[in-house]
Amino acid sequence: MTVSPYLQLEQEFRRLHAFRGALSLLRWDAAVMMPRGSADVRGEQIAALETEHHALLTTPKVARLLERAEAGASQLDDWPLANLREMRRQRDHAIATPPTLIARLAKATARAEVFWVEARKANDFKLFAPHLQEVVHLVRDRAALLGQARGLAPYDALVEVFTPGISTADIDMIFKALSRKLPGLIHAAIELQAQHAPAPLAGKFSIAKQRQLAVEVLRAIGFPFDRGRLDESEHPFTEGVPGDMRVTTRFDANDLFSGLLGAVHETGHAMYDLGLPQQWRDQPVGHDRGLALEESQSLLFEMNLCRSRSFARYLRPLLEKFLPVEGAEWNEDNLYRQLIRVRRGLIRMDADELTYPVHIMLRYELERKILDGTLPVAELPEAWHALVDQRLGLRATNDTEGCLQDIHWAVGHFGYFPSYALGAVIAGQLNEALRAAHPTLDEELAVGKFDGVLDWLRDNVHGIGARLPVKDLIKEATGKPLTAAPYLRYLESKYLESY
Repeated sequence: MTVSPYLQLEQEFRRLHAFRGALSLLRWDAAVMMPRGSADVRGEQIAALETEHHALLTTPKVARLLERAEAGASQLDDWPLANLREMRRQRDHAIATPPTLIARLAKATARAEVFWVEARKANDFKLFAPHLQEVVHLVRDRAALLGQARGLAPYDALVEVFTPGISTADIDMIFKALSRKLPGLIHAAIELQAQHAPAPLAGKFSIAKQRQLAVEVLRAIGFPFDRGRLDESEHPFTEGVPGDMRVTTRFDANDLFSGLLGAVHETGHAMYDLGLPQQWRDQPVGHDRGLALEESQSLLFEMNLCRSRSFARYLRPLLEKFLPVEGAEWNEDNLYRQLIRVRRGLIRMDADELTYPVHIMLRYELERKILDGTLPVAELPEAWHALVDQRLGLRATNDTEGCLQDIHWAVGHFGYFPSYALGAVIAGQLNEALRAAHPTLDEELAVGKFDGVLDWLRDNVHGIGARLPVKDLIKEATGKPLTAAPYLRYLESKYLESY
């Protein structure tokens, strides 16, 4: 029996999916388990797999099969047709980037990641600068080639890699709305909270006990530990494939919430990946619909659901179970006030829900200047400090608190940062629709039940995979086009309420 060109393509992309899974686990190992001195070896391994993946995707055989399958596309149902579209998009991206550039970028980012860690430890940007410069040089080349192939400006081409269907015009529209509202909202929330400041949660909190607490919460959310792991890394992240998810966080003995909420954030990513359509899991259409939507899932769990009064009610007895807590400062009301405390700070990872988008918007501005050459890499630390001073009224005293705090540029992820703030906006829009569909949601969260949340997300977000463009998916899920309005309504009702 003759196998159709489309089904032959599915076989080819099944192999490519296996390569992506292997690369994902190599990256997880590099951040969690690998000896620091092995970076060059790992760089060679990743470069080899990236190059082979690229070679498979760009073979004349795949090109011929795509042409034949597209010629018969009228015979395909919705899902195979969407899969064919995503296959074409992936190949067009691959063809635009030569294998030599892929290999050089893989090696350069592997080295840069190691020197980023060393520079953070030494609090010295100069250790990292030449390696970042090499990454920037290669990313510029890639952006120019992708832009030419896709008919996009170079930075738009990078954004499209991470979130297909979102442009800098969309980003600028959303960020303009946030810039108008957030400064006043931040000021008002800080003033209001100062009238009823929460009591501090002082003490040292065992890392082992914090981990046990986090595992309990992740189990309640639905994370399957028989198909996933929770580990620790310098920078929390999620890697893996739906059958093998790796989540990391960073615990702090002096901060009870940072490690827990970091784990919840990353589990939001994992639950999205685990909820993707099972029958399409090894095909492009079965992948996530871009990083803005990915970030919406992590921020929905971390911010909208788990920085709430209902979650504080659920969390209170768990703290007694795992940690030596006693006193009035551990009541539900004080825990909630701690969870939503607004404070201008230097560190994005520790930022509260209101100031978080400000951190993203300034990184968006800086990385665009780095890529277009108007900001030399050597001048990044001072430009960073100046912008933080302007936007948040703060001044970092060292590089670790400044431009060395994030790993994204070290690994070549330019065009990634906007997805964080876009994700918060999308989360706000999804949260509004979710609560309209589930009026008893807060009562369920208060007893650690996340089933209703996951059921709604499976139906409206996760189970859609990459079948729809992101803006179409949001409109179908919420009944409205992508807009900052629901997110801003949510923030105002949450942070301007009387305490």
